Amino acid sequence: METTAPRIAGEERKVIVASALGTMFEWYDFFLYGSLAAITSKQFFAGVNDTAAFIFALLAFSAGFAVRPFGALVFGRIGDKVGRKYTFLVTIAMMGASTFLVGCLPSYKTIGIAAPIALVALRLLQGFALGGEYGGAATYVAEHAPQHKRGLYTSWIQTTANCGLLLSLGVIIGTRTLLGEERFADWGWRVPFLVSIFLLAISLWIRLSLNESPVFKRIKAEGKTSKAPLRETFGEWRNLKLVIFALFGLTAGQATSWYTGQFYALFFLTQTLKIDGLHANLLIGLSVALTMPLYVFFGWISDKVGRKSVILLGCLIAGLTYVPIFKGISQNGNPALAAAQASAPVLVIADPKTCSLQFNPVGTAQFTSSCDIIKSFLASNSVNYSNQAAPPNTLASVKIGDTVIDGFEGRELSKDELKARLDVFNKTLSTAIRDAGYPEKADPDRINWPMLVLLLVLLGTYAAMTYGPIAAALVELFPTRIRYTAMSMPYHIGSGWVGGLLPATAFAMVAATGDIYFGLWYPAIAALMTVVVGTFFIPETKDVDIYAND
Repeated sequence: METTAPRIAGEERKVIVASALGTMFEWYDFFLYGSLAAITSKQFFAGVNDTAAFIFALLAFSAGFAVRPFGALVFGRIGDKVGRKYTFLVTIAMMGASTFLVGCLPSYKTIGIAAPIALVALRLLQGFALGGEYGGAATYVAEHAPQHKRGLYTSWIQTTANCGLLLSLGVIIGTRTLLGEERFADWGWRVPFLVSIFLLAISLWIRLSLNESPVFKRIKAEGKTSKAPLRETFGEWRNLKLVIFALFGLTAGQATSWYTGQFYALFFLTQTLKIDGLHANLLIGLSVALTMPLYVFFGWISDKVGRKSVILLGCLIAGLTYVPIFKGISQNGNPALAAAQASAPVLVIADPKTCSLQFNPVGTAQFTSSCDIIKSFLASNSVNYSNQAAPPNTLASVKIGDTVIDGFEGRELSKDELKARLDVFNKTLSTAIRDAGYPEKADPDRINWPMLVLLLVLLGTYAAMTYGPIAAALVELFPTRIRYTAMSMPYHIGSGWVGGLLPATAFAMVAATGDIYFGLWYPAIAALMTVVVGTFFIPETKDVDIYAND
């Protein structure tokens, strides 16, 4: 039996390009919500305070990631039993329809709690469909690729995530520019979701033109397809251990590096540094455009030096440099905020027992203690603070530079009384932090644009190093008969759970501690864990012959 890849004809290259384009449109659908989280939080979660609403919006974004492994199980089994092409049609149809319907949903003001429930349901359906997408696309392209160009060929699939993000940002920026910020925030945000119906039509046409993978057709003709892909993947230790090692030694670090460089960076720019949404999207879009060729470059490099070394080196550098890079982003993105943090540090002095975790995604908690009232204000205004324990039952106070402001207890106040006191207190605190140099928003004239782009490109480079070779590495770990199922699980658990939950978890960590950089421990630890596990338990796969690996 021939064990080397056949020469890829021009028609087969067109099929691979068509697969990548269809995947790009699917990522466009998925990323729209993440790019518009700051606006959708006000549209669908208006019943809670701004900080909780944004975290709740991030959780709704993460909900799509949470179900991706389940989509991987369902569609992976179909892909290994029926074929790769069939799953493409099903997943793209589910994805496109869900995205279009998000643009049609009434807001919280119109239908109340039903609005966020419907939004989360559509996000779950999107994530479920996407769980079947990546494994099929990566497997499909890899099974068409020449033996020693698999990293290069599959890296084009890796660029589709960035292309989809770039396309979504382009549509958002264009719509924002045409309509203006006020109309865009009111109803214009729906336009990018509604436009996706045209992309769905194009994607379905592209997917219908695809041919089945030649490797899968061969094993199907020979009767070698798996009769029970799930049992064979998870019921046999030789395969299950590879799934576990792939998760902790490859995809966990890869996922967090990608989401840190793209979405966490975007949220950090808008929510923490108070850079307006248009400029923040332009910055992320530019950095994505500049780093897109690097995905192909690192995929190509992995064909020469190995997948493992490129991915783990990217994780190592990322884990060690996230904090200084984001401090540089603060200093160059909002220098007034960085200067105020240095010259007028904020200290919250309170009895720790009276302080709650500033994380209220469902809006049920009431932050009415003197400590909670102070911290809620500071968190919503992106003010970095430290904590000092006070004697029991002491009224909390906040020290801003040399100014000390006492809080007040709101537990016994009526709703109207509490609102009146909060209005006065928040105005007092606002005046104090502005006098100390804390800006209400970033001044575009003081932003160091070239340095900010450079730092974002550096984050994008880490993402390219870890993401560019990942498809080839995962494909080569598993035999053809269970490849779709086996590679999809570690990828979607890593990307969906470890990576997808990063923005919400990291911002909750920031809200809990008052340290705007504390959330970076999440991706840093994940990246360094991947380096350790990958070094000792992941084999190098670049010379594996998948054509002989049935």
